[in-house]
Amino acid sequence: MSKSQASQKEPSKKKIQAIRGMNDLLPEQSPLWQYFEGKVQALLARYGYAEIRTPIVEQTALFKRSIGEVTDIVEKEMYTFDDRNGDSLTLRPEGTASCVRAAMEHGLLHNQTQRLWYQGPMFRHERPQKGRYRQFHQVGVEAFGLEGPDIDAEVILLSARLWRELGLAEHVTLELNSLGSSEARAAYRDTLVAYFERHHEQLDEDSRRRLGSNPLRILDSKNPEMAEMLADAPKLIDHLDDDSRAHFEALCAMLDPAGIAYVINPRLVRGLDYYGRTVFEWTTTALGSQGTVCAGGRYDGLVEQLGGKPTPAVGFAMGIERLVLLLETLALVPESALGELDLYLLPMDDSATAAALLLGERLRGELPGLRAQLHCGGGSFKSRIKKADRSGARLALLLGEDELAQGTVTLKFLREEREQQSLRQEALVEVLSGLLTSRDT
Repeated sequence: MSKSQASQKEPSKKKIQAIRGMNDLLPEQSPLWQYFEGKVQALLARYGYAEIRTPIVEQTALFKRSIGEVTDIVEKEMYTFDDRNGDSLTLRPEGTASCVRAAMEHGLLHNQTQRLWYQGPMFRHERPQKGRYRQFHQVGVEAFGLEGPDIDAEVILLSARLWRELGLAEHVTLELNSLGSSEARAAYRDTLVAYFERHHEQLDEDSRRRLGSNPLRILDSKNPEMAEMLADAPKLIDHLDDDSRAHFEALCAMLDPAGIAYVINPRLVRGLDYYGRTVFEWTTTALGSQGTVCAGGRYDGLVEQLGGKPTPAVGFAMGIERLVLLLETLALVPESALGELDLYLLPMDDSATAAALLLGERLRGELPGLRAQLHCGGGSFKSRIKKADRSGARLALLLGEDELAQGTVTLKFLREEREQQSLRQEALVEVLSGLLTSRDT
């Protein structure tokens, strides 16, 4: 047997690591996500939105037809592959198209309105950076069958309420624009192309490529050398059709009395082809350079574009990684949400383990909010105390021969300078209940 054949049969000793840009969520990070997701889920229920869950893999045609073939996502970023049947499949790069596909397929849009939400992983092959990954997670909100500016206002007010409840209201800014009707955009497109052609020498390579396919996306360029030229470009909001202008003005008239501050950004065009009329973004500078944490708008033509009947629709998506990072950076997650243990059940020797196990079950049943962990694995009393301290628990309950004989427990304070107490087991629930109440206040 040759050396090469032998090496092929021997298992590699090299450690397998996660794919670049696809990160593990470690136990100490999970409570932050659970806190954020719990706030979102509770808020959406209060607004009457129902959850929908869709597969992470779809037919590639779904995203090409919805997002647009001449977009960065479709051209450069999608994870696309052929399955064993030769069908082209794609890991979903965003959630709206999948939500529309599912709603159409299951008859949710026929002569009815729907308010839906979803959360889960999305996939784009782009350069990983802090708060932006190749596998990233979004919460999305979609409303179907409602064409007035009132539903636009509701989804914006919903997102604004979330910022208030998370403590982020002072750290985010709402930017608004209207893309008008498809006819108005087509006329504006000609005007914009003519302008860019007069300044062709100032366009970078990417913008020149987009000039013939998607010139509106040039407005979203971050190239500082083009900033002055882009600032002087014709503004879409000055070329709106009458209906779109009235829709936008009515939206603003609803946001103003609600106390929602906003900036009208005429360069806000969004990166997906299906948007029309209202578009908006919530941005922050609290993470360094300006970044978007939530974005959306109207996409009244998408259902028809995917083979359904004309259906007005509006929605938004927010990136969980970036928002969790924002909450963490600003220290806005309360300690009670961090999932730290309240209690470490510590049998002082192996003879007390069974009793400690049963006591823990009784306490969890009578105190549903209690976070308690049982010491397992034996060891000396000294090592058990060290493990109790390393657990992060506030309290330890000690059970030994004396406690078992007398029907008591010893309550030890691990994080406070307080004398340990001997308690009758019957009084334990009342004492712990008081300590849990103080934890949450």
